[in-house]
Amino acid sequence: MDSTVEIRTSQGTFLSRGSDPDGVLAYIEDKIAVLTGIPAGHGEPFNVLRYENGQHYDSHYDSFDEAGYGKQSSQRVATVLVYLSDVEEGGETSFLFEGVGGTERLKTVDYKKCDTGIKVTPRAGDALLFWSVHPDMTRDLHSLHGGCPVARGTKWTATKWIRDRCMSAAGASCSSESVN
Repeated sequence: MDSTVEIRTSQGTFLSRGSDPDGVLAYIEDKIAVLTGIPAGHGEPFNVLRYENGQHYDSHYDSFDEAGYGKQSSQRVATVLVYLSDVEEGGETSFLFEGVGGTERLKTVDYKKCDTGIKVTPRAGDALLFWSVHPDMTRDLHSLHGGCPVARGTKWTATKWIRDRCMSAAGASCSSESVN
């Protein structure tokens, strides 16, 4: 059974530059590489998700905590969330620890709620970049985020997770093996 069944209620798939003969995904990946300063080959395939009425993604971190996931060969350092559609109501991306009180709320945070911090409204064509770790590779607790429930409409996103090491198996270049 999928351990995220109640945490993430969307449907999705993965798409890589190798699955796109027209080169649109490669173009977007190359733009993300310029934006982040990290070679395109450090990115995982796009995770394309669809959220319908009532669907959500509880707050979570994109980086891997060694205590929970074990030793990793590569760490997620940044996320680029591309909004592919407008949403009539709801569906915001919520950062629970931003704003007044910040990480002081860590002890009392409800990972299922979207009632604190800041919210980013999905707008087709917008992209949201946030870093999961600090320059010293420790987890940035402010990167806790979630997808608020869609109240009306459908939300489409394409998520690009970027790692500290080359992940390229689909033709994207890695000018360096590691970002640190």
